[in-house]
Amino acid sequence: MPHSPGQDQTTVVDLPAGRLRGAIERGVAVFRAVPYAAPPVGDLRWRPARPHAGWSGTRDATADGPSAPQMYVEGGDPVLGGHGSPPFDEDCLTLNVWTPAADGARRPVLVWIHGGGFVSGSGSLPGYSGETFARDGDLVVVSINYRIGPLGYLYTGEKGEEGEEGEGGNPWLSDQLAALRWVKENIASFGGDPDLVTVAGQSGGAVSTAALAGHPETQGLIRRVILQSPPFGLDLPAPEAYLERTAAYLELAGAKDLAELRTLPWQELIGAAGGLFARTMRWGYWPTPFLPVVDGVTLRTHPAQALLDGAAAGIDVMIGWTREEANFGFALDEGYAAATREQVTDRIAETFGSEAAAEVYAAYERARPGARPADVLMDLITDELFRVPAVRLAEARAAAGNPVWAYQFDLPTPAYDGWLGAAHCLELPFVFDNFDQWAHAPFLAGLAPAVRDGLAPAVRDGLAYAMHRAWISFVRTGDPNHPDLPHWQPYDTDRRTTMRFDSVVTALDDLAGASRLLHGPARTSAHTTAPLT
Repeated sequence: MPHSPGQDQTTVVDLPAGRLRGAIERGVAVFRAVPYAAPPVGDLRWRPARPHAGWSGTRDATADGPSAPQMYVEGGDPVLGGHGSPPFDEDCLTLNVWTPAADGARRPVLVWIHGGGFVSGSGSLPGYSGETFARDGDLVVVSINYRIGPLGYLYTGEKGEEGEEGEGGNPWLSDQLAALRWVKENIASFGGDPDLVTVAGQSGGAVSTAALAGHPETQGLIRRVILQSPPFGLDLPAPEAYLERTAAYLELAGAKDLAELRTLPWQELIGAAGGLFARTMRWGYWPTPFLPVVDGVTLRTHPAQALLDGAAAGIDVMIGWTREEANFGFALDEGYAAATREQVTDRIAETFGSEAAAEVYAAYERARPGARPADVLMDLITDELFRVPAVRLAEARAAAGNPVWAYQFDLPTPAYDGWLGAAHCLELPFVFDNFDQWAHAPFLAGLAPAVRDGLAPAVRDGLAYAMHRAWISFVRTGDPNHPDLPHWQPYDTDRRTTMRFDSVVTALDDLAGASRLLHGPARTSAHTTAPLT
């Protein structure tokens, strides 16, 4: 639920845009719903973020603002229990700031970009609160809202006026660029160091993080990045391919062109998005009705590739994945549970070719004794969408002399009789070390605090401590090692050291070796983006 004010203590900062009044919450100063760009409404729909005009007087910043418009189901989903809740509004380009004190201390800054399959999420979700990082790490933390779903990812093909740049597509990216510029210009007023900024994101937010790190406009704005479960296996479309999807969306929305689409209430735009899910869905693939578009203007290359070139090559990088990423979307689906060996073998053939499909199926079966066809399918999707592309990035940076810190999150959840395993998103409450803010999430069942003696399980809290402190150390120094962690070496092409976060935390050599070799470039031609059907 959005945070609402209930504090007696307040604090004030003066910015070029105007004065802000925030609150002191449990010893941390918090400023909520701070505008970083103009409301993207009316004619500004699907246009790049514009500067905010500022305000007069003192703006109240003690309560969350609305989140970006998105689909919403009362009660949420069976894994996260929901990933965004009302109120929603197009006037959503705001951010939240947590700081130990709005002084001149110049603390390291952590900017968090939420994920959500490019269609859900909010920077003001309780689970993404920056309070623990600010308190435990003496950091300034910023979380942002940005346009998602059709309002952020619909490619219109519209061009700007003569000489106007950035009108190709990807409004979401223009929002995030505007937020980073806001951090550069304003974060010193909140006790942060504008020259020591780490951008972190999970899932779709990790794709955003990589896109920002490799963007020509962010040189000097980002020192480090943390990429949690980036789906770098997505085949991002070029404009020509995406315009087919745009045409399908126009039909679903009942609009003949962009001008008419701009007149529709945002609720109708979000409603039409549900139909695009159905049209773009393909058996055995993660559904992605909206995607970043490599338009050559706002996004010049795949975000994973952007981390290998130019100024981004020198940025400190930490990257990781969960052991069973795909279980998030498939393990609780009865249709997939009934998948046959033949169905899964046919799906494997789409990546490896028909001649190799049976051999690859057998390799996955050996790796997971007793595996059902659905288990083989989920391991395949985990590999081709998350694990293998992340390892390839680590390999490429290491070969170029720019190694990364790599990890795998292995602790399975007991929820749903263990079917979820170490699923996508499960590392989040461990990274933030704030399980009380995830009480609504069904995937933590069995990892909740024990009733007896009022104590949380040692494994859960011990692992959270190890991960949370590693993230803090990386933000502060570029090195995730700390006294309560086994020594973690950067990933290189000799040892391929990868930290395994489990009930026992261990640094292992070539942890993903079997997947890396199975998906060698000579054997695969993955196509992980669902086409229109």
